[in-house]
Parts: sequence; structure tokens; C-alpha cells
Amino acid sequence: MRNIFNFINLHNGEEKKDKVLDDVMANISFRGSNLWILACAIFIASIGLNVNSTAVIIGAMLISPLMGPIVGAGFALGTYNFPLLKKSFKNLLIATVVSLLVSAFYFYISPFKDVQSELLARTAPNIYDVLIAFFGGLVGVIAITRVEKGNPIPGVAIATALMPPLCTAGFGLATFNFSFFFGAFYLYTINCFFICIATFLVVKYLNYPSSIVDSKYEKRIRYSISFLIIIMIVPSSYLAYNLFNEKKFTKTAESFLQKEFEKKGYTLIYKKLNYSTDPKTIDVAFLNKKFTPGEIESFNKMLIDNGLSNTTLTIRQNDSDLKSEILNEINKNNNNISEKDVAISNLRLELDSYKISDSTLRKEIQILYPDISSLSYGKIEQYPRTDSMKLQFVVIYSGENINQLQFKNWLKSRLNEENVEIIKNSEID
Repeated sequence: MRNIFNFINLHNGEEKKDKVLDDVMANISFRGSNLWILACAIFIASIGLNVNSTAVIIGAMLISPLMGPIVGAGFALGTYNFPLLKKSFKNLLIATVVSLLVSAFYFYISPFKDVQSELLARTAPNIYDVLIAFFGGLVGVIAITRVEKGNPIPGVAIATALMPPLCTAGFGLATFNFSFFFGAFYLYTINCFFICIATFLVVKYLNYPSSIVDSKYEKRIRYSISFLIIIMIVPSSYLAYNLFNEKKFTKTAESFLQKEFEKKGYTLIYKKLNYSTDPKTIDVAFLNKKFTPGEIESFNKMLIDNGLSNTTLTIRQNDSDLKSEILNEINKNNNNISEKDVAISNLRLELDSYKISDSTLRKEIQILYPDISSLSYGKIEQYPRTDSMKLQFVVIYSGENINQLQFKNWLKSRLNEENVEIIKNSEID
């Protein structure tokens, strides 16, 4: 048992405490070159987020000196060194303000203000970010207190990711998107706080000398830290729970669409899942299949049985805005799409608006109106004098004793179409 304890003992390979404290204090201040390095790193990280380049963002994190005052605050708390704590907070505040100003300035002058995936990833922190910051901080402070520093520090800088959330907060300021600002700044605060707490715990474990002997101060600090940990963890735990439910909803909705539509041969050309609305929505469109209102209602009833309570399914049909939405989705998911691909998608959607894929319609008409001897129907373009072009459903028939008004009203209800015209073959002659 003693051999196992020696094997995991952090005191093995430990650097002299005075030297560690001197190194920590030397990296706290943001003056001169440190401030310039920080500003350049922020600028590089902002560009990386702007162009969605993970490699550029990682490079910026590696050269960032932001860890210095955070680790300094952890050492100050662990040794109850309040002048050091004050100095660390002051320098962290300077670094934070400079970073926000530089990133906000960059995004303000940048002509590209699209929200990229790298930006979105920093707007909704959760409990996993807490764990990454805490364990990353542990690795960082353990490495700092070693004689042989090794190479964990660069990895800690990348894993804990202090720069990207700060730059994302700057993007929120520049674009007046305050949900982005608060979400990203909360992530930055989580990272700073839990790196600091990890440092505090390691410093206490390694028995660094305390600057005070009054046990009342120690109790107050412990209570304050416990209170702050709860404040940080509770919202992030809620966000993690929300993320879990969103992933579960997405997986269940995908499974439902595959089972009820894709496996039956219907080609899905548009899909949008929205978890944040109340009720949650599943918005879809198909290449050449039209569903009746009754069928759509029955699909909505199936949602609860498939684990999708408080959810509405909307099938987009004959929607003039659908074409542009689908093309936007295509462009969003594939930046390399060619003009030829866009033209093909455009033509398919246009042809689909003219197509009548209801195979049972002719049979129903023959049953309800047996006096009809011949029948033709389709959609044509109608150009009223006052309105723009719209599609009209036209039926041409031959036969006697047909109540045209009744036939027309039935077709309107059956097809969910307002613009229906009935023409008898003899009327054309």
C-alpha cells in the first residue's frame, strides 16, 4: 500500500516552493510585451473564428498568456496571499477588457459577420466545460510545480480554451448579439474559475506556506469558494441537461422520419428540427409525394407513440418560400456546391410544384362520379390582371348529369386547393 502511495505521490519531482511562487508572480503582470502578445493572440483567434479555422484558433491559444493571472489567483487563494490575489484579479481584468476590445474591433470592421460553427460552439456552456476546465487546470498547476515541466502546458492552453469564448463575446458586442455575449462570457468565467479552483486544491494539497494563521479567514475563504462553485455549476448543469434532451429529441425525430418516410421510399429534400420552440417542431418536405390533411394529422398522432410528445410535424407542400429555404440549407451545408447543382435543385422543386402524385384521386372520382366518361386534370399557370402568377388546378371531363359546383367543392376539400376550375369538354368546343 505504501508503494502505491509513493507511486502516485505529487511530492515526487516537486520544484522548490519559493521558485514556483516566483515563476507564478512573474507571469501575472500584463505590461509591455505580454500585453502585445495577448492582443495579437486575440486578433489571430478572432480571425480563426471568423473563417471557421480550428488550426488558427489552436495557434492563438498556444501563444496566449491568459493563464498567468488565473493560476496566480489560485496560488493566492491557496496561500491566503491577499496582495497577490488583488494583483492577479487586476491583471486578469486588464487582460479581459483588452481582449474584448480587440476582438470587438476586429469583428466590427470585418466584412464577414456570418455565424460559423466555431462561434456557435462557445455560446452554450454546460457541465462538460466545467469538467474540462477543472481537470485542465489540475494538469496545468501540477506541471507548474514540477522540476521537469514537460509538455502539458500547451495542451492545457488548448483544452481549457480561454481565448475563443472571449473572442466570441467580442463578436456578440460587435454585432449587438447579447445572447452570444453572455453565453460566451459565462463560458470564459467558468474556465477561469475552475482553473483557479483546481490550482487552489493542488496548492493546499502540496502544503504551500500560508500568509495568515487566523482560522476564521480560512473558513470564510472555503465557504466563499463553495458558494461560487455552486453558482457556476448549477446553470451549467441545467444547460448540459438541456443539451442531453435536445440530442435525444434529434435522435428520436431522425428515427421517426426514417421509419415512417425514408424506408417507404419517400425522398426527403428538406428537414428542419427545432427543439427550442413550444411545441417542438419537425419541418419536412418531399421530392414527389403529396400528403392529404388527414394523412398529416395521422402522422402527428403517431409522434407521441414514438417518444415525441409536445411536438408538431409540418409537411411543406406548395410553399413558395420552400425553394429558397432548401437552397439556403444546401449552401449552408456544402460551401463547394456548384451552380449546376443549384440549378438542378431549383428545377426539381419547380417541376414538383406542377406534379400531382396522388394516385387515388382518379379512382375516387370514378367511384363518386360514374357518369364521367373521360377525365384529364393538372396544374396550369394563371395570370390575373391584378396579381402575380399562381397555379390553378384544372379538371377537363366528358359526361352528363354532373353537378359542377358540387364536384368543384369536393375537389377543393379533397386536394386542399382553393384555386380549382372545372371545364366540360363540350364547353371547350
